[in-house]
Amino acid sequence: MKINKKNAGIVLGILAAFLLLFLYTAAFGFGKTGTGSAKNIKLGLDLSGGVSITFQAKGEEAPSSEDMKDTIYKLQQRVDAYDSEGQVYQEGEDRINIEIPGETDANAILEELGKPGSLEFKLEDGTVVLDGSQVEDASVRTQEDQIGNSQYVVELILTDSGTQAFAEATRENLGKTIEIVYDGEVISAPVVEDEITGGQAYITGMADIEEAQNLASSIRIGALSLDLEEIRSNVVGAQLGEEAIHTSLLAGAIGLALVILLMIVVYALPGVVSGIALIFYVALMLVTLNAFDLTLTLPGIAGIILSIGMAVDANVIIYARIREEIAAGRSVRGAIKEGFHKALSAIVDGNITTLIAAFVLNLMGSGNVKGFAQTLALGIVLSMFTALVISRLIVICLYELGFKKEKYYGREKERKVIDFVGMRKATLAIAAVAILVGPVCMGIQQAAGNAPLNLSMDFVGGTSTSVTFPEELSIQEIDQEVKPIIENVTQDAEIQAQKVADSREVILKTRVLSLDEREEVAAGLQEAFGMEEKEIAFETISSTVSSEMRRDAVVAVLIAAVCMLIYIWIRFQDIRFASSAVLALLHDVLVVFACYALVRISVGNTFIACMLTIVGYSINATIVIFDRIRENLVLLKGSPLSKIVNASITETLTRSIYTSLTTFLTIAVLFLLGVPTIREFALPLMVGIVAGAFSSVCLTGVIWYLMRGGDRKKDA
Repeated sequence: MKINKKNAGIVLGILAAFLLLFLYTAAFGFGKTGTGSAKNIKLGLDLSGGVSITFQAKGEEAPSSEDMKDTIYKLQQRVDAYDSEGQVYQEGEDRINIEIPGETDANAILEELGKPGSLEFKLEDGTVVLDGSQVEDASVRTQEDQIGNSQYVVELILTDSGTQAFAEATRENLGKTIEIVYDGEVISAPVVEDEITGGQAYITGMADIEEAQNLASSIRIGALSLDLEEIRSNVVGAQLGEEAIHTSLLAGAIGLALVILLMIVVYALPGVVSGIALIFYVALMLVTLNAFDLTLTLPGIAGIILSIGMAVDANVIIYARIREEIAAGRSVRGAIKEGFHKALSAIVDGNITTLIAAFVLNLMGSGNVKGFAQTLALGIVLSMFTALVISRLIVICLYELGFKKEKYYGREKERKVIDFVGMRKATLAIAAVAILVGPVCMGIQQAAGNAPLNLSMDFVGGTSTSVTFPEELSIQEIDQEVKPIIENVTQDAEIQAQKVADSREVILKTRVLSLDEREEVAAGLQEAFGMEEKEIAFETISSTVSSEMRRDAVVAVLIAAVCMLIYIWIRFQDIRFASSAVLALLHDVLVVFACYALVRISVGNTFIACMLTIVGYSINATIVIFDRIRENLVLLKGSPLSKIVNASITETLTRSIYTSLTTFLTIAVLFLLGVPTIREFALPLMVGIVAGAFSSVCLTGVIWYLMRGGDRKKDA
């Protein structure tokens, strides 16, 4: 629909109605349960608590560490399918804990996930031809039968050893039955029709999809290295109190207000429009988080607050372009049209590269990595929609309603071109020093007898202390009265507390405690609360981020970087653009890593989320500069490369400064108001924002310039 003076008011009215609808939905929802409201967003274990289930390996002998690791990894994959923020970790020598957020019925979870038991494929005479460890996966598929009707089947994917064993068994038992026995019960008895050699097998004869899903689920659950039995299950409370949520939301509101105020001061009328678009963005984010049933953790809240700053980026690019077009002599109408048009490629390319990263991380990552990727992808799509659709409609409508003068939009001032290329020795030296801070700090710590990095329980495991207090304590009382006793012994502020629902029991997780430290903690708690020794129990727990999960995260990031490199290469038709972008990303990540090493920030799950956030954030600024270089290669054809690079960076400098400033503001407010856990997440993010702004402005163009061979005559 073409917008004109007659219908501009109607369009604005419709947009206002939608905005009010989204805000009402996010605030109150519909119906008795408030369907769609923000209060119904699924919260993580740290914010709302959930179900905790403990399994123990069957058998007289303790299982091997390899079998425990393999079982934990496979259980984590299954829990991820249920909830991306679920955790699986080892307790003691032979126990495995599963924690799933936002749930209150442990029995229902056990029924849905299934109780892990033994799985065997047997001949009718009892000979085992295959066991659960040789089955890699089982899933439901549809295929046509001999007369063309669609049927449900269960597809089995076997390991290499399973492929060989099953090929031999099927070859020697054609026409016979192979029973699938789960925990001593025959759950299926398919007849061997052909020799199966490819590592894939299909079980047919399912009555309906439910039967197929149940069979596939049982096979997946039973395909573990260990046979497990449930020994306890309970509902645990939130690890953090209401204060954490309240302060984080307050920080978000203040950050949003500051960003909108800054945009209005800088961009006048378009700044007002960007503020409305940002409110649209936040409302849509809250509604869609609910609609897609995504789990929100405290770092997730921080990520959304960060995305408020990132969402303004597209608006800044557009409005800076409009001002440039006005300065170039276009009419306001023409400047608006051309501004949105010219900003499109930079916005799309920047967001698609980040979206590629999110897709790869969601596909290959696990746990927090997958949850982060889903939230990131949602934020990217919504920010593009609000900037390119909502913002554009509002600007055009306001123009048609009389806001046609240049004073409402502003004019880009002519700036003296800054010689970024000429400063390359200094900027490259600064980058090198910033990167080296990390290894140097790690070396100093190691020489002093400390760990190079302050690895948290998420990475190295710790001690779980179960305490039954004489009276039920609130989270606030635990923070004020219990944690100081433990911190006095451990000299470490990283203490996680969980209340067990409908009981006086509290589970406290800390770094690994020695025997003497355990005795000291027990004595301190007994003296302070008057409890008996038998009401305090200690267990060693493994890391919640397994080596396999760390490997998956690293592999996912590497593949994402390669995919982004390929996309930038294709879009800019020059691999040097892609290479310099990836090198800049590497700089940003290493600088943030140096922050962790220097300040001794705890390296845990939030470390992964922080690094991934920086990767997603930094690439946008780089793409904007590269887009301008690509444009100026045509407009300034024949000019020295140094002139093109310097002009391109200078022309986009305003955008780089304002975007970094708005993002920094939101995180700075979060750092000032947030609880300690959030501050540990916010500080390296602020460092990453500064590092990303520096690398985009001072490094990427220079690196591309050097890869191109400089000006050859003067600078080669």
